[in-house]
Amino acid sequence: MIMNNDIEVLIIDDDQDVLDSYQQLLEISGFKVKAITDPTLATTLLHKNWPGVVVTDMYMPGLSGMDLLEYIKNLDPELPVIMITGHGDIPMAVDAVKRGALDFLQKPLQPAELLDLLGKHLPTRKAVIEQREAIGQSTNEVLLGDSPLVVKIREKVIQIALTSKDVLVEGESGTGRHTVAKLLHQHSQMHKGPFVAALGNNITCTADLQRAMISARSGSISLSEPQNMPLETQQWLCRFLLEQERQNKKEVRVLAITGANPEALVEQEVLLPELFYFLSQVRFRLPPLRQRVSDIAPLFKYFLKQSCQKLHKAVPAIDKAYINTLNRHEWSGNVLELKNVAELYAIGIVKLAGQDRTKPLEHMSSPLDDLVDSYEKQVIEDALYLFAGRINDVSNYLQIPRKKLYLRMKKHNLDKAEYKARS
Repeated sequence: MIMNNDIEVLIIDDDQDVLDSYQQLLEISGFKVKAITDPTLATTLLHKNWPGVVVTDMYMPGLSGMDLLEYIKNLDPELPVIMITGHGDIPMAVDAVKRGALDFLQKPLQPAELLDLLGKHLPTRKAVIEQREAIGQSTNEVLLGDSPLVVKIREKVIQIALTSKDVLVEGESGTGRHTVAKLLHQHSQMHKGPFVAALGNNITCTADLQRAMISARSGSISLSEPQNMPLETQQWLCRFLLEQERQNKKEVRVLAITGANPEALVEQEVLLPELFYFLSQVRFRLPPLRQRVSDIAPLFKYFLKQSCQKLHKAVPAIDKAYINTLNRHEWSGNVLELKNVAELYAIGIVKLAGQDRTKPLEHMSSPLDDLVDSYEKQVIEDALYLFAGRINDVSNYLQIPRKKLYLRMKKHNLDKAEYKARS
């Protein structure tokens, strides 16, 4: 069972009489309330984006208030929790606040204090959820795909974007690293400030980075390949980040972008360990396209449709055999390469990047004649895809007479009609 989003206050106390009085007070004051005596039920009622406030007693059988607080903070660190405690439990209540509770109230409860806290924090919570929904919609439109890996990335963007935390975005080229960096800035507390893109290769001295940081003041800097900066410049950036942390004042949010294995850069002594530490407090690991095969066909169709709309033409049909070929491809250029292939397909060019078909000898388990036939079929098939089934072009490309090409195609059960990009 999931908590209804119309409920504004979930109140928990194992004393039914006390619970009834709380509920009556809040309902008279206009709040939508759900009251429960069993704290374990809260774990089935709450969800990450529930737009309300939890009010809970400290001592309860089955699940203590502190244990419930820990559960809620793991569910959503920003979900507000107000603790109710006895007069002799102030130290425990203070500890609860340190662990993430919004505030605490002492028994006997003063109605005005509770109403004041709810009136103050409930609108804030609702505003946070509205912002998350807006970020979620924007993120879904930009970070495409439904594979579990991509869903997790989108969820993390929603969680981190509203903060001003420095971030490390890592992954292969073409996986969407710069897209994530822009999303994090656009939905951050510093979104009204500038978004400055800087390349580590172009930063040859500390003064270069200092100028870029001044340009990004009150905003974000997208710093690509920071390991390419001089070590003394990396040291300066460490001091800058440390000073921001000490003062608890964010002048510039750093969104660093690296390859898929930044730890290796530390081992190679080109990226300072302390800089890696500062940047990696929040990490986004973007998966290569080959690890999210289920997204390949939907992404291709999306990019194809997008390209055809720009060209004011109908979306061509896509043969199932071609989709299978897309799924088998390695996609070294990741989503960017897939987008380029879709754009070419939109104008009638069926392009496939060549694949290395050589294999170690120990993997050769088939007879040589079968391997030769398989290779021949694949070469002809790729050419048919490349020229959208146009036999003259395929014949010229493979430097083989048309009649001989047709015989080879018949041998391998290849039909040119299956490779045409239809409009």
